[in-house]
Amino acid sequence: MKENELDYAKNLALNVVEEVSKIVIGRRNEVYLLLTSLISGGHVLIEGVPGVAKTLLAKAFAYTLDLDYKRIQFTPDLLPSDITGTYIFDQRSKDFVFRKGPIFTNILLADEINRASPKTQSALLEAMQEQQVTVEGHTFDLPRPFMVIATLNPIETEGVFPLPEAQLDRFMMKIVLDYPSPKEELEILHRQILIHKWLINKVASREDIFNLQRLFWDIHVSEAVERYIIELVMFTRKHKYVKLGASPRATVHLYLASKAYALLMGRDYVLPDDVKKLAIPILSHRIILTPDALYNGVRGEEVVKDILNKITVPA
Repeated sequence: MKENELDYAKNLALNVVEEVSKIVIGRRNEVYLLLTSLISGGHVLIEGVPGVAKTLLAKAFAYTLDLDYKRIQFTPDLLPSDITGTYIFDQRSKDFVFRKGPIFTNILLADEINRASPKTQSALLEAMQEQQVTVEGHTFDLPRPFMVIATLNPIETEGVFPLPEAQLDRFMMKIVLDYPSPKEELEILHRQILIHKWLINKVASREDIFNLQRLFWDIHVSEAVERYIIELVMFTRKHKYVKLGASPRATVHLYLASKAYALLMGRDYVLPDDVKKLAIPILSHRIILTPDALYNGVRGEEVVKDILNKITVPA
């Protein structure tokens, strides 16, 4: 890969991160993860308590990339057709025509996804895996690029439905947003005028994303790093606190995301540190813990950290 192409990818990523950081404070790493997932064809689940800028992060991310963005507020009465669209009868043509739903966009924000029923949540499965939707036997391709960013409130216990394991597995990453530090929270107060007037710029384009999606396939992954990825995923299937480990899809996602992240860092090869950085957001939400682990308050993130400490990092 040419050096100017690597510089192009690194500078584009940095510009996006800097622009989003104007109004979303303290989330630089999260923006890199979102961009990594978008380039490698993945989707992201953002978990956090109310008010930590989950929606703002998704909106600003889509805006700086100049991509179409739509938001769906998931509620218990939301229907699958409210997402995918439906056929309506056209009085002029005397025929049924398809009216597209909000899923026909580049960045779809599924806000509070666990508030909708499993039937409605399942309307996203085909779109996330195949980048298409099927309505009444007719299949429609979704715009490119396409990415689902879903938000989840971990403290809600009433009026919510757990996400099916098959759907969780289709999210490449889960990003956890914690409370900001006192310094960051003070800066949030100072940036309110920027948020109110939406003083950020579009620093990339759809074509830029297509270019990055083309370039990341040429990133080299050594055999040692490939074995390291496989060892990490396989260890999740035999860890003492894991009832059901990560799937082969997790292996593929960790491999692809590592290539995309290396590109954004301006390298044409993957380092073990790239894999380590992405292991927790990619693996932690895919494992089902044992009753003992749940009883002791063990979380998926802690299990992945333990696995990272036990697996020898390739030189």
